[in-house]
Amino acid sequence: MLTAHLPVTRDLTPAYGISLVTALLMAGASVAGLLFPTALYPAEALRQSFVTNDIVSLFIGLPLLLGAMALTRRVKLLGLLFWPGALFYVTYNSLAYAAARLSIWLFAVHLVLVALSGYAIVRLIVGIDGATVQQRLAGAVAERLAGGVLAGLGGLFFLRAVGLLMTAMVNRTSLPAAELGVLLADLLTAPVWVVGGVALWRKHSFGYVTGAGLLFQASMLFVGLLMFFLLQPWLAGTPFPAVDFVVVLAMGMICFVPLGLFVRGIVSR
Repeated sequence: MLTAHLPVTRDLTPAYGISLVTALLMAGASVAGLLFPTALYPAEALRQSFVTNDIVSLFIGLPLLLGAMALTRRVKLLGLLFWPGALFYVTYNSLAYAAARLSIWLFAVHLVLVALSGYAIVRLIVGIDGATVQQRLAGAVAERLAGGVLAGLGGLFFLRAVGLLMTAMVNRTSLPAAELGVLLADLLTAPVWVVGGVALWRKHSFGYVTGAGLLFQASMLFVGLLMFFLLQPWLAGTPFPAVDFVVVLAMGMICFVPLGLFVRGIVSR
C-alpha cells in the first residue's frame, strides 16, 4: 500500500490483515452473543451485562477500528495514530470478556482477540517513525495537558482496581463476573495509559506516537459506557443509573478535551 506520505518505516499490509481478522472475529463473537445469549451467557446477570456490551462493540468498537484503518489507507496521519488506539479498545474489551469466566468458546475467542490486537498494536507502533511524528506535532497537541490526563486517569483506574480486588480478597467475597472482568482489564491496561502519558508529558517521541491512540481509546471507552447505561434499561429491564451516567460523562469530558486538542494539532500539521 502507499505509505510515501505517512511517517512509517515498514509496510502496513500485515497490520491491515491482522486488523481485518480481528474485526471479523470481534463482530462474529458479538453477533453470536446477540443470537445465542442463553447458550453463551448462562446466568441472567451475565446476559444483562454482556448482551448490551455486544451491541456497544458492534456500534462503537467495530466502526472505530475500520474507520481508523480507512483513514490510514487514505494517507491520513490521524488514522495512523488512532489505529493502535482502536485496537487497544478491542484488547481492553476482550480482556474483560476473557476474565469474566464465560463459556469456554467465548474465552478462547477473546483470548485470540487479545493476542491478535496486541500483536498488531506492537507492530504498528514499532513501524511508526517516532522522530518524524514528534517533529510534526511538537508544540501543537497540548502535551502537558494530554499527558497529565492519561497518567492521572491511568493511575486512578489502576489503584481503584487494586483496591477493589484486595478488598474482595480480604473479605473473602466473590465479585460479579462482569465487574471482575472490568477490574482485571483496568488492572492490565491502565499502566499503559500511565506510561504513554508520562512519555507525552516529557515530550518523548513514544508519547507523540501513542498519545492520540490512548486518548482515543480512553474517550471511546467512556462513550461506550455511556451507551451501555442508555441501552441496559431497555434491554435488561434495569433502572437507569442516572448518577453513574453523570459521573462517567464528567470523567469522559476530561478525556474529550485533550483528545480534541490533539486532533486539532494533528490536522493543522
